[in-house]
Amino acid sequence: MIALHQVSDRDEIAAAAADLEGRDPRAAVRWALERFARGRVAIVTGLQSEGMAVVDMAMAIDPDVRVVTIDTGRLPEATYRYLDMVREHYGRGIEIAFPDQALVQAMVNEHGANAFYRSPERRLDCCHVRKVEPLERVLVTLDCWLTGLRRSQSRSRASTEVVAVDDEHGGVVKVNPLASWSAAEVVAYLEARGVPRHPLYAEGYRSIGCAPCTRPVQAGEDPRSGRWWWENGVDKECGIHGRPLLPVSRSA
Repeated sequence: MIALHQVSDRDEIAAAAADLEGRDPRAAVRWALERFARGRVAIVTGLQSEGMAVVDMAMAIDPDVRVVTIDTGRLPEATYRYLDMVREHYGRGIEIAFPDQALVQAMVNEHGANAFYRSPERRLDCCHVRKVEPLERVLVTLDCWLTGLRRSQSRSRASTEVVAVDDEHGGVVKVNPLASWSAAEVVAYLEARGVPRHPLYAEGYRSIGCAPCTRPVQAGEDPRSGRWWWENGVDKECGIHGRPLLPVSRSA
């Protein structure tokens, strides 16, 4: 259980959400960086295009803004190469959060290295150990986090607010500047700003996560269909932005 955050006045957050809805995403980024103390606000990104657009917007306001990514231990080699490209592009480091090694060891010893293929429960357990738990350790150091969530990414993200109190993570404020943007708007922004994109996009990937759980998609397919493609009836989510509901019939 992560600590409760006391900085957020719900009326203030609701007013900010209403004011920032429909405005340029940079307005939401600026609001977050000015509302919360440096070091207590951060962009958390998996280095996909959306997150990198938010990073770029924030760095244009504060070059020293805190930027965090999670190394699950199962990332594609291309992601590590891209992380070095990002460091070089901005001339600064990126904070990396790692899973608790004891938790990883216990999970693998009990269920095996690739148990996530066996059932949605095992997959979500792996996501929790490798992604959610490291994120929660970061969030207890924050009053506000910014993400690259967009409403059109999936059905489960359709109600994403620009600003909200994140009750699932102890009441930290969550800002999603790109909530109303399309994928094309994100790409256009990155191209206009000269921000390098993850190299796996050129290989047909549309959503990039861990190497065993991500594959390219064909033209016309749902962009997130390359994530956990062996699962049916489960939202394509890892638990960072809400734990998906499992099918009624389950097996471990």
